[in-house]
Amino acid sequence: MPQAVSVVMRSFNEAWAIGDTIRELFLQDFPGEIELIVIDSGSSDGSIDIIRKDGRARLIQIPLGTYVPGPVLNQGAREATHDWIVYLNADAKPVGKNWLTNLLRPCLDDPKFGAAFSRQIPRPDCQAVFAHDYDRCFGLQRESANWDHFFSMVSCVTHRSVLAQVPIREDLQYAEDDEWTRRLIASGFHVHYAIDSVAMHSHNYTLKQTYKRAYGDAKAMAATSKVLPRDVNFHYYVALGWLKDISKDVKWCLKNHFTLGIPHALAVRLAMRLGRRAGHHDGWKFYKRDE
Repeated sequence: MPQAVSVVMRSFNEAWAIGDTIRELFLQDFPGEIELIVIDSGSSDGSIDIIRKDGRARLIQIPLGTYVPGPVLNQGAREATHDWIVYLNADAKPVGKNWLTNLLRPCLDDPKFGAAFSRQIPRPDCQAVFAHDYDRCFGLQRESANWDHFFSMVSCVTHRSVLAQVPIREDLQYAEDDEWTRRLIASGFHVHYAIDSVAMHSHNYTLKQTYKRAYGDAKAMAATSKVLPRDVNFHYYVALGWLKDISKDVKWCLKNHFTLGIPHALAVRLAMRLGRRAGHHDGWKFYKRDE
């Protein structure tokens, strides 16, 4: 087990959560040193006061409006004192005292270790459609195990030597974690799912936020995607895909007694599909890829 870790935490207007996250971080049953580096990108909700009052974090502040994931994540690693780098979002609260040791466990016997990521569970107030997505991505019978690739930077660990060989790309506003770990695997590193390391994290996005997030992810992933724009069309990708999505949502909601969430799920899934289609097409043009 590593003797020390540096935790890099991104923060922006998360006063409602960051205190709990920091408290649970330092309650971990971990025998070594935990260094906390918080990079805040212009919070104005009292987050800075909470961080300073707690006193256990080294606070780095960047100007409002300048946040881009890759530069911040790479900066955090450069600022870290220790070689094992844990990335933990300010609103991702560790669950239980073994979150950290379970996150680090996959690194022990793997000489090609690249990264490991935690299981995420939704907060109690999470809306049904988003709770379903957390189950699909992180549940005990997760769909994501059968996807071509899945990773989340919200709660994860890597090593300084890995980042030196495969740094996080700095020109993407979205999907930087997906793109980075695809390159890790292509470079021969292993990416692990630390299912026993659990963090509580979820968002109830509005329809506008849902579209924006889906658009941003799809635009970023278009930089390397092998899927041609003509295959992300309205009839097949949006309409038929939406029907498949809501069929799964309805079954999940009925099984888990979230029937009142079904109408909301219909609208959210349509916003996601439309956002991904527009983002993929715009991303293909933005990165000047030829069909």
